Amino acid sequence: MTTRIDRRMAKLKAEGRPALVTYIMGGDPDYETSLSIMKTLPASGSDVIELGMPFSDPMADGPAIQAAGLRALKGGQTLARTLKMASEFRAGDDETPIVLMGYYNPIYIYGVDRFLADAKASGIDGLIVVDLPPEMDEELCIPALKAGVNFIRLATPTTDDKRLPKVLENTSGFVYYVSMTGITGSALADTAKVSAAVTRIKGHTALPVCVGFGVKTAEQARVIGASADGVVVGTAIVNAIANVLGPKGEKTADPAEAVATLVSGLAQGVRSARLAAAE
Repeated sequence: MTTRIDRRMAKLKAEGRPALVTYIMGGDPDYETSLSIMKTLPASGSDVIELGMPFSDPMADGPAIQAAGLRALKGGQTLARTLKMASEFRAGDDETPIVLMGYYNPIYIYGVDRFLADAKASGIDGLIVVDLPPEMDEELCIPALKAGVNFIRLATPTTDDKRLPKVLENTSGFVYYVSMTGITGSALADTAKVSAAVTRIKGHTALPVCVGFGVKTAEQARVIGASADGVVVGTAIVNAIANVLGPKGEKTADPAEAVATLVSGLAQGVRSARLAAAE
């Protein structure tokens, strides 16, 4: 199985630079605006798009992404509409990898077999389902792999060398290293510790290792990108959208333009973080 994620990561490795992975919440603040934002991401420098599936009880998300999910749900976003967004994006871009990120409950309600068939048809390349541990791989991970969809697993600072092989067992696409304990959007972790963790994970897998949770600026992206194969940014992008919404959700400026400006700066930071040629 070779997906758009595999091809993009191989291409970036050959270029000697890390990926910029950008997260948006599907349907935030509304369907059309969210699709417009999604379409601006590749031209702004995003290499991989994480598309959030809004859920009413997002236990791993910080206040910013929780608020984005609630805005999306209030605007009528559903899992079906999130898949439709991906499909509409694919009509104009068949190269940029799309990873759906969220929780298992909406997928379970939708039906695993139906979800995987529709996700594949919509151009989805990978899944990050934060509340499904490796012990539940038969539930979604194994069926996803059989359907040709990468299943991307999270590793954290508390994932020790004894646990790591189990976490990596059926992981594909890349490993998402959560750089701190806690929720999304927390303070950036110690970069020296992140570098050591990336090296440790690489000792267990040949997969690319992307680092997220807390990266907000181009400089932070550059520093993290010096050791990681990819830098994931979510909360800062979600905040850029929230910052141009008024108290009643009205737009005070163009959210797509606000996101494009931020992502362009982050992309410059990532592109200045050259990986060692030997990596």
